[in-house]
Amino acid sequence: MSKVLLVVDDNPTNLRLMVKTLQLAGYGVLTAPDAEKAAAVLREASVDLILMDVGLPGMDGLTLTQRLKSDRCTQHIPIVIVTSFAMKSDEEAAWASGCDGFITKPINTRTLAQQLLVYLS
Repeated sequence: MSKVLLVVDDNPTNLRLMVKTLQLAGYGVLTAPDAEKAAAVLREASVDLILMDVGLPGMDGLTLTQRLKSDRCTQHIPIVIVTSFAMKSDEEAAWASGCDGFITKPINTRTLAQQLLVYLS
């Protein structure tokens, strides 16, 4: 059975690129354009890893990460922040939110699937 990933990103172009890249690598992929929809997906589906954008409409990805990591039902799911915010302070804020990994955009389509194996083992 392939691993199921949830990609949370409000940018349709970024979302399509990540979905296509991950599907070609054999992953099942669910998507959400914002925190509210991501929470709804997580209530309905079993997910092995979450790729989380920071700059989401409404609740940002770091706040959602904090909430998911403090919830007993979702705290076990690895969350990898995928963001264009690439300053050291942005990375520190991501780690402080409780994320398990940090990847900067633009993603490398050749290495993304391989990078995720660390969090899925």
